[in-house]
Amino acid sequence: MDEKRHLNILSLGAGVQSSTMALMAAHGEITPMPDACIFSDTGAEPDSVYRYLDWLETVLPFPVYRVMEKDGLLVDLERGITGHRCSNPPLFTEDENGNGGILMRTCTMDFKIRPITRKTKELVGWKGRKPKEVLCTTWIGISMDEIQRVKESREPWIEHRWPLIELRMRRHQCLQWMEEKGYPKPPRSACWFCPYHSNTEWRRLRDEEPKEFAKAVDLDKRIRGGVHNAKSTLYLHRSLKPLDEVDLSTDVERGQTTLWDDECDGVCFL
Repeated sequence: MDEKRHLNILSLGAGVQSSTMALMAAHGEITPMPDACIFSDTGAEPDSVYRYLDWLETVLPFPVYRVMEKDGLLVDLERGITGHRCSNPPLFTEDENGNGGILMRTCTMDFKIRPITRKTKELVGWKGRKPKEVLCTTWIGISMDEIQRVKESREPWIEHRWPLIELRMRRHQCLQWMEEKGYPKPPRSACWFCPYHSNTEWRRLRDEEPKEFAKAVDLDKRIRGGVHNAKSTLYLHRSLKPLDEVDLSTDVERGQTTLWDDECDGVCFL
């Protein structure tokens, strides 16, 4: 594009909320029609997410752009395991005294926000100095049950919009809308090794997507040897136990509430 123009860009994670938002826009139930969707591929989504994204591309009346930072988050983490500098997923840590902690998360910025921003910049036709005017409205699929995730854009030329919040919709209402329209149920969208998974999600991954769960178990064992310059022992599960040894009874069954029961759905935990 040679000239800058204001665009409506939908941040697509191919999970429940962002998929519902995209399809509602396709039906004219959310306006204006987005100019495009951007899916930031970490290279670590379950196969079910990629299959659903393939299907969405066949039914949405606006383009879907897939972007990836370098070789993706998983390849980056693999480099970290071999001692090279890498972006940090929020891995759980245990020091020599048995004290638990968590690594500062940088993966969202590096592998979600940055590639989406770069593609948005290209689509609006921005070249040269950073513009002072708003050039893009980015739609984010956050529903009422996760309203605490709502945050304004860090970029002055991008404004955020939350259409599902505007409609007062919750996640179960998104699923109901999809069912009423006869659309297939979207998968849960998040990296298969994300440490923010609740026990419910780890168990779902184990039972419904065993290939991804097996990869997570293997990765969990290998990060114990260290990632880049992390000095503590690292784990994928907050219990500080090997993933294949964790009791994956659901949080509800154990009388606990879930701390991280959201799905990534486009922008992780922004």
